[in-house]
Amino acid sequence: MARSDHDAKTPPVVAVVGATAAGKTGLSLELAERWGGEIVNTDAMQVYRGMDIGTAKLPLDQRRGIPHHLLDLLDIHETASVAEFQGLARAQIDRLRSRGRVPVLVGGSALYTRAVLDRFEFPGTDPVLRARIEAELEQQGSAALHRRLADLDPQAARGILTSNGRRIVRALEVIELTGRPFSASLPTLEYAVPRAIQIGVSIDREELLARIEIRVGQMFDDGFVDEVRALAARGLAETRTASRAIGYPEVLAHLDGRLTEAQARERTVIATRRFARRQEQWFRRDPRIHWFEAGAHDLVEQVLALVERS
Repeated sequence: MARSDHDAKTPPVVAVVGATAAGKTGLSLELAERWGGEIVNTDAMQVYRGMDIGTAKLPLDQRRGIPHHLLDLLDIHETASVAEFQGLARAQIDRLRSRGRVPVLVGGSALYTRAVLDRFEFPGTDPVLRARIEAELEQQGSAALHRRLADLDPQAARGILTSNGRRIVRALEVIELTGRPFSASLPTLEYAVPRAIQIGVSIDREELLARIEIRVGQMFDDGFVDEVRALAARGLAETRTASRAIGYPEVLAHLDGRLTEAQARERTVIATRRFARRQEQWFRRDPRIHWFEAGAHDLVEQVLALVERS
C-alpha cells in the first residue's frame, strides 16, 4: 500500500518480538544504533524497580549509550496496569517520533506489545465488584472461577491459565460490568499506531531450550538469590503482581526452606521454558509479524531492508 507523504516522513515504530532468550535484546540494540533510535520497554516485569537480574533487565553499562524508556517505573507493591502502560508507551512513542527518532519496542510481554500497537480499549473497573470477585477467588480458588469463566466466555477462558487468578477476576469483572464477553475487549489485529512494524526473532526449539538453561544459570551466578532476598525483606511475597514474575516465587520458596537452590534453579528453567512456549504460540497467531532467523549472519541488514520497504 502506498504511503502518504506525511507517513513517509514519520519514523516507523518497530517492535522486536519473540520468545525469551531468542535474541531480541541484541537485535533491538543493533537496530536502534543504526537508526539513531531509542528503546521502549514492553516487558511487564521490567517496570519494577529492583527486579533486575530475574527479569533480564539490561544493565546500564550494556545499553551502548542508547536511551531506554519505561523501565523501573513502579515499586514492587504497586500493581502494573496494562491500560496505564498503554498510555505511557504511546506518549513516549509520540515524543520520540516528534524528534525524528525511531522507537524500538522490545520485551516479552505479548499483551503489552499488542496494547501499545493495536486498537485496544479498556473497560472501566468497579472496586466493589472487583472486591467481591476477589473474595470469591479466595474462598473458591482459581479453578472454580475459571470454570465459571469458561461457561460465560469460552474464548477468554482458553486464553487464561487456570492458575492466573488475577486475570480470571478481571475477565469476570468486565463481563459483569459490560454484559459482553471479556474476549470482546481484547485487542484486534489492527494497528492504532501508524507505520508499526513487528519483527519476530525465530529460533530453533532445541537451541532456545539450551539458551534458557544457560540464562537461568547465569542469573543465579550473578546474584539472583540475593536480589530476591532483598526484595523479600521489602514484602515481595505479599505483592499482587511483582511476585508472579518467573523465578521469583521459586527463589522465595528456596529462601523459605521449601526448595534447595538447585531445585529453585531447575524449576525456574522449567517455568521459563513453558513461558517461552506460550510466547511463541501467542506471537505466531499474529500474521502481521515478519519472522527472521536469529542466527542469520545478515539479520540486521534483512530487517533494515524490510523496514525501508515498508
